[in-house]
Amino acid sequence: MYQRPPLPPFYRDSAIKKVRLAEDGWNNRSPEKVSLAYSIDSSWRNRSEFVTGREAIVQFLTRKWAKELVYRLIKELWAFNENRIAVRFAYEWHDDNGDWFRSYGNENWEFNPDGLMQRRYASINDLPIRETDRRYHWPLGRRPDNHPGLSQLDL
Repeated sequence: MYQRPPLPPFYRDSAIKKVRLAEDGWNNRSPEKVSLAYSIDSSWRNRSEFVTGREAIVQFLTRKWAKELVYRLIKELWAFNENRIAVRFAYEWHDDNGDWFRSYGNENWEFNPDGLMQRRYASINDLPIRETDRRYHWPLGRRPDNHPGLSQLDL
């Protein structure tokens, strides 16, 4: 069976690592690669959309990143227990009109014993921002280790 470490039960360090691995995957914006972190029958609620299964996740992420351009994300551990992790996050992006947004949210994750996410519940709000108000300026891809996180940015 395919495993995706770190595996539950989570401890502080392993939960922080799991959150950073998820952030790194999403910042690389490869729907197929990101989908491998989820169980075959993974169930999501993302805003008002319900998604079930890896193929649906790939389709969802393909649509998302076609709309949310120049996407950069920061996730931060909020809480954890056994096989569950809660995170808060913020990401910046612009639409095809060049209008910028910062999207804030919270996610609740549940993992199977192999470390694959089997449930993801996301609540997200979009805030229009001016391009000059952006705070994420690293090159597209993984956030550099020395870039401030959400708490350091006071987000």
